Amino acid sequence: MSRSIQYISSPLLASRTPVWRGKLVVGAIALAFCGLAARAAYIQVVGNEFFQRQGEVRFARTLELPANRGRILDRNGLILASSVPAPSIWAIPEDVEIDKAQLQRLAKLLEMSVAELAKKFEDEDKTFVWVKRQVDAAVAREIAGMNIKGIYQRKEYKREYPEGESAVHVVGFTNVEDKGQEGVELTFNSELSGRNGSRRVIKDRMGRVVEGVGDQVPPVDGRDLQLSIDSKVQFFAYQKLRDAVLENKAKAGSVVVLDVVTGEVLALANYPSYSPAKRANLTGAQLRNRALTDTFEPGSTMKPFVIALALEKGLVRPDTVIQTAPGRMTVGGATISDAHPHGSLTVNEVIQKSSNVGTVKMAMQMQPREMWEMFSQVGFGQKPQVPFPGVVSGRLRAHKTWRPIEQATMSYGYGLSSSLFQLARAYSVFAREGELAPVTLLKSMQPAPGIRVMETQHAQAVLNMLHLVTGPGGTAPKAQTMGYSVGGKTGTAHKQEGRGYADKKYRGFFVGIAPIDNPRIVVAVMIDEPSNGKYFGGDVAAPVFSETVQQTLRMLGVQPDMAVRPQIVAQAVEESF
Repeated sequence: MSRSIQYISSPLLASRTPVWRGKLVVGAIALAFCGLAARAAYIQVVGNEFFQRQGEVRFARTLELPANRGRILDRNGLILASSVPAPSIWAIPEDVEIDKAQLQRLAKLLEMSVAELAKKFEDEDKTFVWVKRQVDAAVAREIAGMNIKGIYQRKEYKREYPEGESAVHVVGFTNVEDKGQEGVELTFNSELSGRNGSRRVIKDRMGRVVEGVGDQVPPVDGRDLQLSIDSKVQFFAYQKLRDAVLENKAKAGSVVVLDVVTGEVLALANYPSYSPAKRANLTGAQLRNRALTDTFEPGSTMKPFVIALALEKGLVRPDTVIQTAPGRMTVGGATISDAHPHGSLTVNEVIQKSSNVGTVKMAMQMQPREMWEMFSQVGFGQKPQVPFPGVVSGRLRAHKTWRPIEQATMSYGYGLSSSLFQLARAYSVFAREGELAPVTLLKSMQPAPGIRVMETQHAQAVLNMLHLVTGPGGTAPKAQTMGYSVGGKTGTAHKQEGRGYADKKYRGFFVGIAPIDNPRIVVAVMIDEPSNGKYFGGDVAAPVFSETVQQTLRMLGVQPDMAVRPQIVAQAVEESF
């Protein structure tokens, strides 16, 4: 009875609701549901591109499938550089949950300080941070076993260099992204790198792959590269060079070994060097491949080319006598002298005794253009066609600018510059009967066609003169090699300092050929700034040549052409500059 009274007493409840109002409300609700359904259908079926894109941005990822970088091999198939798995550690800082003990253990495994590691996790706004790139597999396994939330691993590769510092100037190295930075690694980076693949996936916010999306593009591994370098010859040459630099308290040194039959570079060593695995705080002096990038005035090693040109022009014969007394001469107001006066010398003896005066007297009978052409034909002043970063051309000025004194000094190696590599290649004309050998850093078993520079008989005549240099009365008896006949030329040049030359700073060289009767290799040695009492090329560079030749020819299977017996090394004649 009370409910009826309340109903009747309320004007709002007592009034009769129109039928159309209820229908309107129901219709509005139905219409709203239809609108929502239509919008949902539009978003999911017709106009879903925007939302698909937004979803992909948040959850879809393209995983890079890294290609395995190609190996670098020596001529015998021994590994000079290869890639090994090296997981990288990364984290989502805002998700990292790590206690103090775990932090200390992780820092120790990664060889980092606790403060340095903690700093990587401080910024919680970051969704990605590298903790450490390319750790050892054993370390990665230990970290995975710690099960630290927010810390993950990514598969990567790092390079290993079994030959270490002995071959690093040739092989070079890569950076943490596996891109070549120096040497062969840089020159042939595209061939070695291959092509990375990819895989499209959906990830959750924890970085875990939920499912794959689309097709997978497989990686294409880089191709292996086989060099002409013989790792055993390279290591031995480096050892002997290092010993010579240290023994003579020198600043640096380089060795080049060429196979004159195939044109292959068998060794290219420099000291000081460095370990490719420890590259922190390196200096330019350690990094650069001096044999290819450094130039110098080659001194008396230029004399054989002047003699060869004199023979070509018919100005002299090997037995032609040249008067060098009193051991000095004047050209353009400047005095040129020999270290010791020799009097009358044959052309053979001019090379054997390294007479500046005898060489200049022959040079001044020629036109500057003729000397310039000879020097150019054997490669001076031109960049060697070797694919290597930093290769230099040296300096050979146009002959039209030569003054008489400059023509004279160029005949014994002052006024032009060359790299040790250029010098080694130039001497191949005497080893190949007048042909200049092409050179290559890649393995090539076939004899390489050369470029004819001089007549065979004249190249042979100079080769015989070079043989005299290493015998009694020559400037380099220390170049003699047990079991093999050798020949070559010493050089000792003052170092430039400012606009002049330093009084007590020298470079000592020796460039030689072996065996003499059937040449197989050219070896060039340079010792920079020896300061232990000896500085002549015959004293500091020739012994490195001797030991390198003996080891290299044995490695190549070349039979000795001389009786193997102790050789008496005579006192070297001090060479002229």
